[in-house]
Order: sequence, then structure tokens, then C-alpha cells
Amino acid sequence: MATTLRPALTALLAARAEAALETPAATADWRHGLPQLAIAGATLRELRLSDAPTLAAALATEQVARFISPPPTTAQGFERFIAWTGHEQAAGRYVCFGIVPTGMDHAVGIIQVRQLEPGFGVAEWGFALDASYWGSGLFPSSARAVIEFAFTQIGVYRLEARAMVDNARGNAALRKLGATPEGRLRRSFLKDGEYFDQLLWSILASEWKASSPPPLIH
Repeated sequence: MATTLRPALTALLAARAEAALETPAATADWRHGLPQLAIAGATLRELRLSDAPTLAAALATEQVARFISPPPTTAQGFERFIAWTGHEQAAGRYVCFGIVPTGMDHAVGIIQVRQLEPGFGVAEWGFALDASYWGSGLFPSSARAVIEFAFTQIGVYRLEARAMVDNARGNAALRKLGATPEGRLRRSFLKDGEYFDQLLWSILASEWKASSPPPLIH
């Protein structure tokens, strides 16, 4: 299960030029360290260099990587990615939670959120999870916790996601989370030298607060 996140695991695209004057004030503490979010069956936390081998093994498989920007294929590559996530978090542009199942020490998936405009009012998120955990319920619980964090702690008011049209599982997961499909982005995602259509999804903070029960975070 995965959705694309530009830059996903490659390079960060430039942020939008105009700042949104009505963006809610964001909580600054997350820049210096993400909290651990304990949910049913897992803990969400900052990535560690020790996560690199398991992430390389889990996310570089064809089943997971087919719908996302090419992830690092080696532990060393993921170590560089993890270092990059820390730099971008400290700059206030990006967060990445590792999904660590109960009883394990290392992450088997990630959920990323990056700003689309200065101030993080509008953001984009994406996710990738070891295929052996698909259908386990681990993803929706993790996603709800990170969405709640984005709205209440970072100050996001609009959260977007893009998923390839052929990514039936990813699109179904976004719909179940309450995301609204806003349109088809024609030939918007480059994968293996070919452009593919994506669906654009959004969740607004006001809608989330009105319709979604708070996640079970301990």
C-alpha cells in the first residue's frame, strides 16, 4: 500500500511562492523532535538510522514500489534518506513517522507530510508500508494518528494526497479515511520513464474535526 509523495524519497520540490495569510499558527516543538504516537498494534516515531535495513527490505519490493517514486534500494541509501528527513524537519518543512509494530524495534513503513506552501497551511502526505501488513488494520490506525497530528500540532488546514489511478488499494484507503476526490491529474507522475495519471484527494481540518473520531493514541 502506497501513495506518491513528491518528492517522496528523492528530492524536495520547491515550495509555493505565496504564503497563506490565514494559515493557523503551527506548533514549533515538532521541529526539534517528533512525539511517539502509540496506537493499537504499533508505535509511530521519528526514523532512526537503525531502521534503514528493514525499510530497504520492505519498501523496495516491486509490490510496494510500483506506485511510488523509486525508494532507496540499499540500507545505505535509506540512511541518507533518514538523515535528510531530520534536516527537513528541523527546517520546518517536513515530517516523517516510522511505523513500528508492537514487539518490533524497527520501522516497517513510513508516513510523510510536507508543506506545499510556507507556513505548512497546505500540505501533502504519502505513505508506504511493508506488503505483509496490508489488510492488517495497521495502516488506517497509523494514518488517522498522523492526520490528527498534522491538523492539531503542525497547523495544517488542507491535506492533499496524490495516488496513481491504477493504485486501487491506495485510493480505497484514502476514501475510507474520509478524503474527497477532487479530480484527475493527467500524466502528472513520472515512473520508469513513463507518465501516469493520478487522482488528487484532500481532507480539510474542519471536515476532519467534524466527522472523524479522535485516534486512539495512548
